Amino acid sequence: MASQEIETLTSVLSRLPGLGPRSARRAVLWLIKRRESSLVQLLDALAAVRETLVECQTCGNVDTSDPCAICVDPRRDQRSLCVVEDVADLWALDRARLFTGRYHVLGGRLSALDGVRPEDLTIGRLIDRVAQGGIDEVVLAMNATLEGQTTAHYIAERLEAYPVRLTQLAHGLPVGGELDYLDEGTLAQALRARRPVG
Repeated sequence: MASQEIETLTSVLSRLPGLGPRSARRAVLWLIKRRESSLVQLLDALAAVRETLVECQTCGNVDTSDPCAICVDPRRDQRSLCVVEDVADLWALDRARLFTGRYHVLGGRLSALDGVRPEDLTIGRLIDRVAQGGIDEVVLAMNATLEGQTTAHYIAERLEAYPVRLTQLAHGLPVGGELDYLDEGTLAQALRARRPVG
């Protein structure tokens, strides 16, 4: 039997995505064996993130500065804006280094079953960003789920009044798939084959 503290650590880790009770137990044992090096580094990294983590008020990304590094990067194309559901989707697309514009994180997707309405997302902030001008293209990079496509359709309707080109990722993405789990080749093909909405 492990101590209560070790059991608590295992329980906390098991709630992380991709880790079940067995994986969490293995991770805890690995950290205990390397407590002088890896455990101390992990604790320091967690403390640093806890102290400096903020949400970018411009795009919704999570970073250690506001505005985030993507929003202040002068090499980014300010005329292109990619709309994603979640920060994980932003990171997946940016990791592939295929989109050179800026991003907007909605903070979820519309879902009648879950009670998520347009005002629960950052759609209003998105409309404000487009209304300010200077954006030529809005890429709707929603997940290929019913809720994702419903969200994309709603945003497309709201942006009809603005002189922007609306595109969305190609439908080669697997139905029910989530951007964070796709390989870079699939993401690259989807971004290259984006097409106008409507």
